Amino acid sequence: MPDDDELYGRYLSGDEAACDALMLRYGDAVIAYLYGFLHNYQDSEDLMLELFARIMVRKPTIRKGCFRAYLFKAARHEASRFHRLRTRLQEFSLDDELPPSEDSPEDAILRSERGAALQRCLARTDARYREPLWLIYAMGLSYAQAASVIGCATKKVDNLVTAGKKLLRRELEKEGITHAFE
Repeated sequence: MPDDDELYGRYLSGDEAACDALMLRYGDAVIAYLYGFLHNYQDSEDLMLELFARIMVRKPTIRKGCFRAYLFKAARHEASRFHRLRTRLQEFSLDDELPPSEDSPEDAILRSERGAALQRCLARTDARYREPLWLIYAMGLSYAQAASVIGCATKKVDNLVTAGKKLLRRELEKEGITHAFE
């Protein structure tokens, strides 16, 4: 399977299918990330499509290994832009259920139960820790990439994640989950 850099390079060379592959790879994750800001699935889906359309039209120069970070930083910018143009941007939250995924029924139930417990615990965690934890653990970004998305220093992301994990661990233990972050 080609990596992000290879797909983006192929798109820049004229292969339209490469952009489609990138959209399929990251579309649902970007929608889930935007949903954390907007709390509206349709708006999140529309912004994801606008984001990929902007990338297709502008064809920005993206450093090797940074496509995913660029994508989430651009998604955050799109959410801010949406806020300025249409509504008041709400605090990042995972209160509602994430968009559905394509799993077997058993996997979906287990994922749903774990996700619900995690969302309850994240909702009880201080708001400033939610986004870094989400970017690092759910989206798989590096600390430097998450810092780029949030717009702060890498050390601050490290401090936020460390403190957030401690608080989240306490909340998970209240839910009966004792082996978190091991």
